[in-house]
Amino acid sequence: MSKRDQLLEAARTRVLISDGAFGTQIQNRKLTEADYAGDLGLPADQKGNNDILALTRPDVIGDITRAYLDAGSDIVSTNTFSANRISQADYAAEGLVADINIASGRIARALADEYQARDGRVRFVAGAIGPTNKTLSLSPDVEDPGYREIDFDELVAVYKEQAAALIEGGCDFILIETVFDTLNAKAGVMAVKQLERDMGWDVPVMISMTLTDLSGRNLSGHTVEAFWYAVRHAKPVTIGLNCSFGAEQLRPHVKVLSQIADTLLMIYPNAGLPNELGEYDEQPETTAGLVKDWADHGQVNILGGCCGSSPAHIAAIAEAVAKSEPRVIPHPEPAMKLAGLEAFIAA
Repeated sequence: MSKRDQLLEAARTRVLISDGAFGTQIQNRKLTEADYAGDLGLPADQKGNNDILALTRPDVIGDITRAYLDAGSDIVSTNTFSANRISQADYAAEGLVADINIASGRIARALADEYQARDGRVRFVAGAIGPTNKTLSLSPDVEDPGYREIDFDELVAVYKEQAAALIEGGCDFILIETVFDTLNAKAGVMAVKQLERDMGWDVPVMISMTLTDLSGRNLSGHTVEAFWYAVRHAKPVTIGLNCSFGAEQLRPHVKVLSQIADTLLMIYPNAGLPNELGEYDEQPETTAGLVKDWADHGQVNILGGCCGSSPAHIAAIAEAVAKSEPRVIPHPEPAMKLAGLEAFIAA
């Protein structure tokens, strides 16, 4: 069976569990600049460049990944949210993009295979691709609305470089996550489709939107419904929401997406809303109780955590939904479904 088919098969019997945040777990390690920089000899300060730890402190990334697998994760992601040429340019590390992604993929792959060999339960690796710090839909200059810092073809090339390295590192899926700009996501989809053409085999994508206000829109203005209709052509193995807010605030948007998406639904919210110091206080049992309500109502297939979540959050979620029935994928009537900022279904 292909990895796509294996994931679909596993999701028929139970609610699957993905992992939680890397960033906050890395911050808890109180690493120094020397930990980040290693002996790479880069000219810029590397502190805060979490992705480069796959090269300089692979033990840290391995320990965090192992903790999530111990907590019950069926899917682990790579620590590569900013491991693209655009974001790594801030650290003068753009020349190491391929190395970072391959290394991070191999860490996750080795551990996933280790745990699968231990108990026979298949584990999956999602190669994480973040949105970069550029937007295709909006101008960064209020005096020049038509200006863009990057064009579509350039972003496709950036994403393709990263995705190719993640696949080389052993990833099963490409996770285009924290999508604040729908056009950026389309560039990611195009990159993966080009990669599929070059390699000659299916590279399943997971796509996850992030909301920027409680009305349920991303930064480029799309509603949850419009976003789904804008990316459905990619035939993602999962669609979902991540980051955004805590589970409580995501509740109505999860319900909407669960009713219209004819693929697996993966939701991984933040551990509540940050406090005035930017820290996350929501306890694992609270998060688990909130997402269990989605599972009890048959609205989700895969659950995990984003900012502020920890292995304890993932373990609590796994325990809470262990007996929950997975969402049944709907099959809406065929229709022409279009997306402006809002969805439109033609009769």
